[in-house]
Amino acid sequence: MKFYNLPIFFLFFITFLLPVNVIAQTKSDSLHHILKEHNKLFKNILDSIKKIRLDVAHIEKDLTLTGTRIISHEERTQESPKLTIGGYITTYYALYSDTADANNFQKFPTTAPQSNVFGLNLAQISTKYSSRSLRAISVLQYGDMPRSIWSPTYNYIQEANVGIRLLKRVWIDAGLFRTHIGLESIQPRENITSSIAVATFYEPYYLAGAKLSFLLNDKLTLQLNSFNRYNGFTENNKKKAAGFSFVYDVNSNFSLTFNTLWNDDSPDNSKIAKGRLYNNLYAVYKSKRLILGVEVNYAIQQNSHLTFNKTYTTAQMFSSLAEAKFMLFNKCFVYGRGEYFSDPDEALTGMLLNQNKQLIGLNIAGATLGFEYKSFGNTYLRVEGRVLNTIGKNEAIFLYNNLSSNKRYEMITSMGVWF
Repeated sequence: MKFYNLPIFFLFFITFLLPVNVIAQTKSDSLHHILKEHNKLFKNILDSIKKIRLDVAHIEKDLTLTGTRIISHEERTQESPKLTIGGYITTYYALYSDTADANNFQKFPTTAPQSNVFGLNLAQISTKYSSRSLRAISVLQYGDMPRSIWSPTYNYIQEANVGIRLLKRVWIDAGLFRTHIGLESIQPRENITSSIAVATFYEPYYLAGAKLSFLLNDKLTLQLNSFNRYNGFTENNKKKAAGFSFVYDVNSNFSLTFNTLWNDDSPDNSKIAKGRLYNNLYAVYKSKRLILGVEVNYAIQQNSHLTFNKTYTTAQMFSSLAEAKFMLFNKCFVYGRGEYFSDPDEALTGMLLNQNKQLIGLNIAGATLGFEYKSFGNTYLRVEGRVLNTIGKNEAIFLYNNLSSNKRYEMITSMGVWF
């Protein structure tokens, strides 16, 4: 990691050498005193500046499966002030066998959401400050990903929040956050694949609220969360979402994360409660040649069973995914993912219609296989194929040449670079 200092010599010249030269040419005690104080002031400013490291972000770091951690390894140990400035651009070309909607977006759009176009998936610039007792981050974004699934109110803001250390191992952060729930991130550089799993699509993307973190030791961190809603920056009722998270770093290679979130996003005037409890558990293993990630999710929602609406039966949802990336040889990797998502009562998917325009619950499985080339640590070139298959005969939700289908085939080529 390289660090770049401010032009100290130039500032030193105009704030010290130049005033000293002037002093030598004047015999005014008052002027001498003013310039002396001037030099002292700027020396203090320079001393403060030199304590802040200006960091070019993440050039040599492996970011795979780090995007949804509730706290990074750096944040555990950060002491001296550091200002990090970063940028990220990812582009794509994709082909889908399914027919797009009116906006030319595919079903489950997030990354590479358009077919048969060269697209800008995401362009972002970030500024992050961290020190012993204060941290803040602001990320601005633009591209097809924000257009397809992000907040219409804050479409250009990926996250903007500030944190203060209350006690030695206790932090509180508040503002706008990207999700901490799930194995996969909205940023492809932080994922094994370029596409995201169906389960990831139905997890929260962005949240507004506060987080209280307890760094119990070097291995275990606990977090209490309160947000406006399950997925969104703005509020839609008077009820808040509340959750709990922990991450346990077993060792330098293996970590375990659990998230749970309770919410009820039904309108305030609704007579039927729609309380939902979403549970997310995932494990990550990382070595020099192999990265593995496994996730399981289970959710229940009150009064949401499709078949028994009048009896207000609780609905259930289950999903899982497993993915791996293996280094074939230097700079070249192969990767794969298997996924399954079951929401028979549309608790998460909402109103979904089949080929007969009937409400259905979604049961779908998928497989992805791809190749990645990394010429440098902060770049990637990926080519991958994927197939999604709904399981039930009455779940033909895809269209090809206006004919109903249970399958969708995908091909995605993507490139990314960050600094």
